[in-house]
Order: sequence, then structure tokens, then C-alpha cells
Amino acid sequence: MAPRLIAIDNADDPGIAEFRDIRERDLTGRHNRFIAEGTVVLRMLAEAHLMGGDFAAEKVLLLRNRVEGVADILERLPDDVPVYVAEADVLDRIVGFHLHRGVLALGRRQPRDGALIDRLPERSLVLVGCGISNHDNAGSMFRNAAAFDADAIFLDETSCDPLYRKAMRVSVGSVLSVPYQRGGDAVELLTRLAERDFAIWTLSPRGEVDIRSIPASERMALVVGTEGEGLPQAVLSRFRSARIPQSPGLDSLNVATATGIALFAMSSTAKRI
Repeated sequence: MAPRLIAIDNADDPGIAEFRDIRERDLTGRHNRFIAEGTVVLRMLAEAHLMGGDFAAEKVLLLRNRVEGVADILERLPDDVPVYVAEADVLDRIVGFHLHRGVLALGRRQPRDGALIDRLPERSLVLVGCGISNHDNAGSMFRNAAAFDADAIFLDETSCDPLYRKAMRVSVGSVLSVPYQRGGDAVELLTRLAERDFAIWTLSPRGEVDIRSIPASERMALVVGTEGEGLPQAVLSRFRSARIPQSPGLDSLNVATATGIALFAMSSTAKRI
């Protein structure tokens, strides 16, 4: 059944209040609600809603000339999810800038009961981020985790929110498909993982072991830090470290690139891909 479209002619219409001044609201946060932008991310959100996972769609806002192109996605959303449609000038006034993609949705995260760490399978590969403050890097980490079959991502309390619109877009919607948890102290989190038989491997340019030489184990955790400072000494001093060999004269790789290479190596060693 095709969704009922609701025309919006006034940027102050209360039905689309959550979409107003998107950039400003990105900075203040939405308390487990988020903006999904673009066709690919909308498709991922619709799939997540359909599967009854951690995410649900609340409403959609479209540029009128984009309706036909996303009709198949809209049909997968529940009938009670309103779909608002506006012309370009009205849409731009709503969001506060020129929105050339013309596809937005308001989503809601509804975390499951219990800690993610207790829901991990016996054979697991997880990614842990410490101090990941750049939203592009956060989004890339989720995309890499999805590509190389990681079971989950853990972000410490100093890391940014992956539900931020740009992180979501860079992840190509993978934030909606890779289970994650954000919060808490990195050392405490890694200690809990170690207590559950995870082999903890921190990634550092001065790591002791070549990333290609990490032995396979049933449970592995890759730990990455922010660019520049890298991982804190409190983490490096407690757990084993690995490095990605590279040409002399270059200090380190971008954390997004390094995460992809390291996850590929670990997932290959564990014969997950």
C-alpha cells in the first residue's frame, strides 16, 4: 500500500518541528533520536524498523520530486509513520540550508535490555574506540565493521555520538546495522572484555606485533584511539599492541583507514571473511 503523503506548505508546521534547524540540533543532541539523511540510510532505517531491532522510524520528510524514487522504501514502513512532502524552497527553510539530497527521516533508538557485552556470540570480533571525536572517522569505523564482519562496536565516554547525522551518512547506514554501545571508561570496558576471554589488541604505530601475525582466537577485540594522541598510556600499558607496517617517514595512518586494514587482517585470520 502506498503511504499517505502529507503536503507541507509552511516551514513552521508543527508536524515537521523535529526537522527544523538541523545543524544546530546536531550540536545539542536529540536524546536517542536522530536524523537519517539520504536514500541509502533511509533504506537501512526502514529495514531496521521492519526487523524489529534497536531502531525505528518516526516520520519522513521528502522533497516532492524525490517521492517516486523512494516509493519502494516508503512501502516498507509501517502505516503509522507519516510521510511529509515539501517543495525545495519550503524544505530549505525548514532545515536551514539547501538540502540537495531531499530525503530525511526522524529515527529513534530503543536499546535492548541488558548490556551488549553479555549478548555477544561465543565467537566474536569487536571494535573498541577510545576518544573518537571526529564524526567522519566514527562513521567510517562503522562501515569498516560492517564490511569485515565485526559483531559490535564499543565507544568510550569520550567518543562522539555515532547517531550524529554526518557519522550516520559516512557509515552508509551501518550505524543502524552494527550493534554498538557508547559510554563508560575505556580501561574498565576492556577489562570486562578480557574477563570474558577476549584477546585484546591495541593498535599503535609502535605496536609489538605485526597486525598480520596476530594469532586467531575465538574472541578478539581491536582497540583504536584518536588521531594525534592515539591511545592513552593507561590502555597501552595493560594490553598487547599491534602495528600496521608502513613506509618509513610516515608517523601513522588515519584512524578510519587503519581500522579498515586491521579489521580485514583480524577477520581474515579468524576466517570470518
